[in-house]
Amino acid sequence: MFTGIIKQVGKVNNIKKTGKGLEIVIDCPGLINRLKIGDSIAVDGCCLTVTSKKDSKFTSDISYKTLENTTFKDINEGQLLNLEESLSMGEKIGGHFVSGHIDNAAKILGIDKKGIFYNFKIELKEENQPLIATRGSVTIDGISLTVAEKLKDSFKLAIIPHTYNNTNLKIKKVGSMVNLEVDLFARYIANYLGNK
Repeated sequence: MFTGIIKQVGKVNNIKKTGKGLEIVIDCPGLINRLKIGDSIAVDGCCLTVTSKKDSKFTSDISYKTLENTTFKDINEGQLLNLEESLSMGEKIGGHFVSGHIDNAAKILGIDKKGIFYNFKIELKEENQPLIATRGSVTIDGISLTVAEKLKDSFKLAIIPHTYNNTNLKIKKVGSMVNLEVDLFARYIANYLGNK
């Protein structure tokens, strides 16, 4: 379980194919001393497992199923990734409850600067329509954000300067893909109502 509060932006150091999956090595000097082998870590919002660590780097495996549903299918060496350690009991929850289970990759349809703020327009696929609400929570590349406005086939996010400058949002462009996780509670409520 995570909160969507990014602790560090790491860099992909190495990528190796492993059958239908991948093994990635991520450089994260500011976070590495707090990680242990077997820990869960959110990498661009996706819950991965630390399988090894050395110096300032850790290794994780990405399954073929994760590759199908996330932006990792197009991952490159040198790419910047948002990182968050798993939540510990007694910690502050600054964002919202995030599972690290990505619903799908979504396209950035627009980026506009409004003063010191940034408005991001994100693609909204039909299956996620009932799970997104204006002023509701959503996770983009592991970042806990609030939906500013829901439209027919997209939604808008108002990004504050701190979030923009301390995550990989600052390198995103129109057409870039992001990992989308809908609000955990919205998913369970929709599932419950659908089974009644």
